Amino acid sequence: MSGCGMQSEDQRFEQLANNYIDKMLEMNPEFATYLGDHSYDNLWNDYTLEGIQEGMRVDKTYLDSLNMISPDKLSETNRIDYQILKHQIRYNIFSTDTLREYEWNPRVYNFGGGIYMLIARDFAPLKDRLNNVTNLKNPPKVHTETAILQNKGNISLITTELDRFLEEAPELKDEFKPIQDEAVAAVEEYGKWLEEDVLPRSTGDFRIGDEKYRKKLYYALDSDISKEEILQSAENDLRETHVALYETALLLFQKYYPNVDAAQDQKEVIKVVLDKLAEDHPTNETIIDLAKKDVESTTEFVLEKNIVTVPNEEVKIIVMPEFQRGVAVAYCDAPGPLESKKETFFAISPTPVDWTPDRVNSFFREYNNYMLQDLTIHEAMPGHYLQLAHSNQFKAPTMIRAIFWSGPFVEGWATYAEQVMAEMGYGGPEVKMQQLKMRLRLLINAIIDQKIHTEGMTEQQAMNLMMNEGFQEEGEAAGKWRRACLSSTQLSTYYVGNMEMNDIRNRYEAKMGGNIDLKKLHDQMLSYGSPAAKYVKQLMGI
Repeated sequence: MSGCGMQSEDQRFEQLANNYIDKMLEMNPEFATYLGDHSYDNLWNDYTLEGIQEGMRVDKTYLDSLNMISPDKLSETNRIDYQILKHQIRYNIFSTDTLREYEWNPRVYNFGGGIYMLIARDFAPLKDRLNNVTNLKNPPKVHTETAILQNKGNISLITTELDRFLEEAPELKDEFKPIQDEAVAAVEEYGKWLEEDVLPRSTGDFRIGDEKYRKKLYYALDSDISKEEILQSAENDLRETHVALYETALLLFQKYYPNVDAAQDQKEVIKVVLDKLAEDHPTNETIIDLAKKDVESTTEFVLEKNIVTVPNEEVKIIVMPEFQRGVAVAYCDAPGPLESKKETFFAISPTPVDWTPDRVNSFFREYNNYMLQDLTIHEAMPGHYLQLAHSNQFKAPTMIRAIFWSGPFVEGWATYAEQVMAEMGYGGPEVKMQQLKMRLRLLINAIIDQKIHTEGMTEQQAMNLMMNEGFQEEGEAAGKWRRACLSSTQLSTYYVGNMEMNDIRNRYEAKMGGNIDLKKLHDQMLSYGSPAAKYVKQLMGI
């Protein structure tokens, strides 16, 4: 065939996939920067209607080309990549053509992330990186007209954060000052417009409705599991987790209150123990240092117990940038697969300055010393940081899998990591209490995610479920209600992903006759990048 100048089906697919990735990076320069390709650092995404429509046209063109390739003639690696790429392109088209968030969601136009990615990592000399920021002074008009709710954080980013970096490059201060002043003036004017013009007429429903939710759920999970199946499973698991939580709480109740009869309501026993554990909590001033110590202790435990291969790159614990706050309490910011500077950030959000002392206390009772250990496991070791480092440092097998990762796989691994650490005794019953409480949270996340967007669940109903069945502090529940309103389907990825991780382990144990090497299992699970779990099962032969 090759002698006749004809391409094999594998060659056709690989060329098509590479061309699509090149075109995608060119049309999405902010995403390219995130991935670690710095060819387009001086450009913004085109957020005009014409630019959005051109992106969909390109996606449809490549989808047509993919449909002309026969997947059954591809190698196993390419056959899986074919399905991943096709699914991603169809998700892009659905998002643009059906969800149409660019018409109603101002967060789509957050320019803070684009600037932050240019200055966060030392991928190039500081002067070059800062000069790229100056080239961002003329974004599309829609950028100025449609910004985000974190507008004040963007002002802080343009001033405070950039000033911190300019201290290291003082020769650029004079050049940057007029640009900073111009940018701040524009963003402040935009903020005024948001408050005085947009807010009074912001009357749209944040719920996306049953039809769109079902379709988005399919794309977000890359699974045929229905929302009804998720709901039934989550509600069953909620009852089982309550039992496990009570059994753990009873041990601690007897430890802390040896002379008190525990023969009372099970929920009351759980609440008494959680309240006791919540007394040991950090503050805004101590939480970062405490998280650093937790990273050290969790890493030592993973190495001691031989749970999974530990990467050698560093994870840095930082205060969450202001423009990123308001959705999640913490996140893991891993380097992109194309990034040369492999720095991972574990960001933790402080409480807002306008919170009352009672609200702040409620927050830190929720994220007490033991819960912070569980959060560190989830976000850092051996959760997101370790899993994404495996994908980057040890290299996902293909560029498709490095770029287009599965949310359920990534979140599923992190919640599974919490489970494994607790099972193996990390932190004792105190941390296990928090892990089980976090499990209640992921179950309730999946429940409220669909009930809010498809069944009209009210704020009070959601708050009651989170606080009464999930034992969450009021501040945590209020924040989750807001997050559920701002997003859809993402809160279901934790539970579905966790189910998938446990299914992989159960299938593997059955295949091996119950006698398994956890490190060998986990290294193999993580060796394929971050694809949907169904592909991991296929590749593992389970």
